[in-house]
Amino acid sequence: MHNGAVTDRESLAARMELERLNTRLRRWLTEAAYPRWADRGVNAKNGGFVEVLGQNGVTLGAPLRARVHPRQVYAFAQAARFGWHGDAVGIIRRGIDYFLTYYRRADGLFRTLADVDGTPLDDRALLYDQAFALLGFAAAATALDARAEFQARALDLRAAIASRLGANDGAFRSGDEADGERESNPHMHLLEACLAWEDVSHEKEWGDWSRDLVSLALARFIRRDSGAVAEAYTSAWQSAPGLAGRIIEPGHQFEWAALLLRSKLRHTAPVRDAALRLIAIGEQHGVRNHVVVNALLDDFTIHDCNARLWPQTERLKAAVSAARITDGAEYWSMAQDAAASLLPYLETPLAGLWFDVQLPGGNLVDSPAPASTLYHLVGAIAALSELLADRAPNGALKTAP
Repeated sequence: MHNGAVTDRESLAARMELERLNTRLRRWLTEAAYPRWADRGVNAKNGGFVEVLGQNGVTLGAPLRARVHPRQVYAFAQAARFGWHGDAVGIIRRGIDYFLTYYRRADGLFRTLADVDGTPLDDRALLYDQAFALLGFAAAATALDARAEFQARALDLRAAIASRLGANDGAFRSGDEADGERESNPHMHLLEACLAWEDVSHEKEWGDWSRDLVSLALARFIRRDSGAVAEAYTSAWQSAPGLAGRIIEPGHQFEWAALLLRSKLRHTAPVRDAALRLIAIGEQHGVRNHVVVNALLDDFTIHDCNARLWPQTERLKAAVSAARITDGAEYWSMAQDAAASLLPYLETPLAGLWFDVQLPGGNLVDSPAPASTLYHLVGAIAALSELLADRAPNGALKTAP
């Protein structure tokens, strides 16, 4: 009884601290990040999003990856819910129009890289980028109140993905020029996009794709020997040769877990158990000094001890998802630790930016802020806000998970 009482007090204390951290993170978004990226992160001439901002707030003229545009569309599509009153609708419309104009190929897929003026630089179509295009369409459908327009675009793209990138084993090729490998990360983001479309559309096939991708994760991407998600496999579902087949990214353990716990299969034992195992692997082996390191090997030794910002956000999302499903005190404590770990990355000389890399000693590397990270930050803060909003003052869930 004593231990239970202590656990309850610790859990309540974690929740109270999470409320404070959430308030601080939301204020950073609305008062610093959204204004900064609306002002400096959008090309005033064509509406496209920039790739990176220097720590002095100056736009750097780097080539633009396709994924940046739908990620920023997603990020700005959440702005109103946080209370930002800037022109999110105008930013989203111009951004998605730029993306459609300069990245869409004749076959309906999206090229991976273009110059600042829209000139194609890499015409390959990567599954990763198609997944984010679908996610951006889902965000735009709601934010622009244009469900019919973007549902049609999404269905066309889904058909192109199936016909151009589909493999005969239920998975997808990583790109239109790749056939000998299967990568877990693009499939994870495809699941993310399908789950987003399930929230937007009643079209049955989004749920079918989500279930198939969850099944594929359990059957193929999650290793049977350890329960971890590996990054790369051959088309015969063997570990990819060399180092690539040994890499385990803690951030992706958390990211997969959060998505599995969002899916409609989350209450089935195989999915729930697999997701909680992924969280345990990330937490036990991938967290050092309160931050998630970049990469492990398949024996769980550390391969890259630096800590980028994005894995910290995925740890928070996973903890929030697990707290919602289980109400376990350990997940509330994990969420508190993960939320607090974000703050040093956000303490930049110019408000609204972030440091991308933390070194093992705790120092932050003074380097440009990648625009693509805003999507991770917004998603994590939104997930935390939703969890806390669903809680009554005594900590009980207002609605069933």
